[in-house]
Amino acid sequence: MTKMDWGMKNRLSRIISPKTGHTVMLAVDHGYFLGPTTGLEQPWKTIKPILPHADCLMLTRGVLRNSVPPEIDKPIILRVSGGASIVGPELLHEGIATSIEDAIRLNAAAVAFSIMVGAPYERDTILGLTQVVDECQRYGIPVLAVTAVGKEMKRDARYLALATRIAAEFGASVVKTYYCENFEKVVDGSPVPVVIAGGKKIPEKDALEMAYNAIEAGAIGVDMGRNIFQSENPVAMIKAVREIVHNGANAKEAFELYNSLKSK
Repeated sequence: MTKMDWGMKNRLSRIISPKTGHTVMLAVDHGYFLGPTTGLEQPWKTIKPILPHADCLMLTRGVLRNSVPPEIDKPIILRVSGGASIVGPELLHEGIATSIEDAIRLNAAAVAFSIMVGAPYERDTILGLTQVVDECQRYGIPVLAVTAVGKEMKRDARYLALATRIAAEFGASVVKTYYCENFEKVVDGSPVPVVIAGGKKIPEKDALEMAYNAIEAGAIGVDMGRNIFQSENPVAMIKAVREIVHNGANAKEAFELYNSLKSK
């Protein structure tokens, strides 16, 4: 084992619990293309109460530097792709927006980069991923590849398995993708661990069922944002998600826990 191998594995062990093999990632990087979306107008006010219950925090360097105290002990997944906004004509045309040197300065445990399989700019984003992987390999930093999906694309097992496998083939250490029916086909076709995105806000019961079904199908965890910080009770929600991901609770048990914690 080389020192690079040790560093890579050490960083991954900070993100993915060695005890359970699972992870609850808290995604708060939405502002890089959505602006001050609901619940993230004041990032640290939102992050502070729920961060103790997350395994790691995914965000951009701007919010990390300006809104998060450096004394926190949670590992950081740093968003390094960007370049388009929700109001622009090229939402799916992202590139490298943050250098690996800055990720190192910020003590990132991993970096996140989106690929747009099936979009007009898929080649640019996939080659961008390979560049980030190459640079991160030099320093033993894992790459979380995010399979972004345009509104016109089907989020079915065939497409998501394709996008996930491509991300893994080009060197991602972990892939973040969307949950779908027959999700086990997505997981089975990936040689690296898979986590699911929470996506847009849905009712808490539905979000917990999605998390449970994903874990049952082989996902190692979730990278949730809006379904946690836009919940009626974000702390209760992330605790309920943890019960599924780390403690083997089913969706019914987790929803009962959520309601119990919310009532208190």
